Amino acid sequence: MNIESLVRENIRKLKPYRSARDDFEKGLLLDANENSLGSVVRNSLDLHRYPTPAHNQLRNKIAKWRQIEFENIFLGVGSDEPIDLLMRIFCEPGKDAIITTPPTYGMYKVAADINNVAVKEVLLTEKFQLRADEILNAADENSKILFLCSPNNPTANDFKQTDLLKLIAKFPGIVVIDEAYIDFSSRESSAQLVQQYPNLVILQTFSKSFGLAGIRLGIAISSPEIISIMLKVKAPYNINKLTADMAMKVFENLELFKFNIEKILEEREYVAEQLSHAEEVEAVYPSDANFLLFKIKNAKEIYHKLAEKGIIVRYRGNEPHCEDCLRVTIGMPDENIRFLKTLKEILS
Repeated sequence: MNIESLVRENIRKLKPYRSARDDFEKGLLLDANENSLGSVVRNSLDLHRYPTPAHNQLRNKIAKWRQIEFENIFLGVGSDEPIDLLMRIFCEPGKDAIITTPPTYGMYKVAADINNVAVKEVLLTEKFQLRADEILNAADENSKILFLCSPNNPTANDFKQTDLLKLIAKFPGIVVIDEAYIDFSSRESSAQLVQQYPNLVILQTFSKSFGLAGIRLGIAISSPEIISIMLKVKAPYNINKLTADMAMKVFENLELFKFNIEKILEEREYVAEQLSHAEEVEAVYPSDANFLLFKIKNAKEIYHKLAEKGIIVRYRGNEPHCEDCLRVTIGMPDENIRFLKTLKEILS
C-alpha cells in the first residue's frame, strides 16, 4: 500500500514548525525566551525550560517493552491526540469518511465530527464480533480509516484475530486497532504486526493497566512512515516534562504493574460470578478488559438508584445490542463488595 497517496495533499506539503529544542537541548540556552531565573515552583526537572519535542528516551523504553523499534513509537496526549491527528492527516474534511463498528468507543465519532469527516457504521454482531465482509463492502475510495477497539469498549471483549488480520490486509486505507485494555486480555498485543503492515496503527495508553490516567499519555505504534508524518503534524511540545518523568518511572515498577493486573483479573472473575447469581441479571458478558458489561432488568432505574447511593457506573443501554446494559469498572476489593452489596439491596 502506498501510504503517501492516502495523506492529504496539504499535509504532504507541510513544512513543520521547528522549535528551539529541535536544534539544541544543551548549552547556554538563550534561544527560546524561557524564564532564565527559573520556575516560581522549585523542582528538579528544570520546568522553566521547554521539554524535548521527541522524548526519545521514553520512546526507547516503550519500544523495548513492546519488542518493536524506536521509529515505530509516537507519544500523544492520551489516545485522543493520535485519533485526532490521524483524521487530520488522512481525511479530507467534507469529503472523506471513517468506518466504526458500534457499539464502540465514542471518541472516534466525536473526533470525526470535529474534523468534518463522515462516519460510516457497521454494527457488530449480537455476540459483539466484527462483520468483516460487511466492513469491506462498506469501504470505498473515500473510506480512509477503520477504527477497531479490541478489547472493545463498552463490550469488554476481544475481536477474533482472524477478522482483524483479514481487515488489516484487505481494507483500502488505514486500520487503527485501539488496544487501551490489551494488558487485561489473554491475547497478546498486535503491536509487532506494524512491521508487516504499513497501514496498521496500534493505539495504547498509560491510563488503564499502568494506572496513570491523570498524566494523559497515549501511544501510537505504526510504520516509521506514518510515525514520521504524525511527528510532523503534532504540536511542538505536546508531551510535558512532568508527564514524561512519571512515565519513565513506570519501567522501574513493572513487578507492581504485573501484580495489579493479576489482582484486577481475580476481582473481575469474582464480580462476574456474583452478578451472575442475581435473578434480575440476564447476562454477564465475557470480559478481556478491566470492566464488565452486564444486562439487567430496569437498567436505567438501577443506574440512577446506584448513583443516589454514591455508586457510579455507566448506563450503556443507548448503544446497539446493549439494551438494559450497565458497565462497571473493577474496583478495589472493598469497592467491589460495596457495589455488589448496594446492588443487592436495590434489587431486594
